[in-house]
Amino acid sequence: MEDVLTLVIDGSEPPSAATVQAVQSVCEAAEDRAGSGVVAVRVGGAPAEGWTGGLDVMKVSKWERALRRLERLPAATVAVAAGDCGGAALDAFLTCDIRIVTPDTRLLVSGDATATWPGMAGYRLARLAGAARVRRALLFGRPIEAAEALRLGLADEIADGTVDDLTGALAAAGPVGGLAGKEIAIRRQLLFDAATTSFEDALGPHLAACDRALRRPVAEAS
Repeated sequence: MEDVLTLVIDGSEPPSAATVQAVQSVCEAAEDRAGSGVVAVRVGGAPAEGWTGGLDVMKVSKWERALRRLERLPAATVAVAAGDCGGAALDAFLTCDIRIVTPDTRLLVSGDATATWPGMAGYRLARLAGAARVRRALLFGRPIEAAEALRLGLADEIADGTVDDLTGALAAAGPVGGLAGKEIAIRRQLLFDAATTSFEDALGPHLAACDRALRRPVAEAS
């Protein structure tokens, strides 16, 4: 379908300039469409030992900024993971609104002989599932199997099929297809802020969003 933009992330490779550009290009296309359509993110693969050899903090910073842009898109994002999912694949998977896994999926916090990788995947895992429930994954690299990912809220559904089949079907027919991207971005930000914002500080942004929703039918009718 033409309203579905697709991004493919291979976790067996470390984040590179090409990976960053792929994410940025999809984000630019989604932003140019004024919030319509869906971004489908296909992920899989996990890095082998020594995968950080070509990285430096500047490359990691550019990758994390690209992920943050993906995470805040004015469009719904649907991720589909298959098999082992670590490194850049896990990073991208955790930024998405809807996260689908196949039965053989394992979420892996990659590392080396000394420790796990301290990237922002750990932050997102803890925010989504709670620090205590992902402690062993973050500290010791323990795989999170598909059923556990579903139970922890890291995945929304376990589905059979190939990544290609699931990406197209879920992005087109899932619960996100007809929603307005700009409104999704507002609701997403309210959701992000709820964990760290007091009721008093949250009230203003929520009222502003309510006012925007109430004004929309009038604006559309004029």
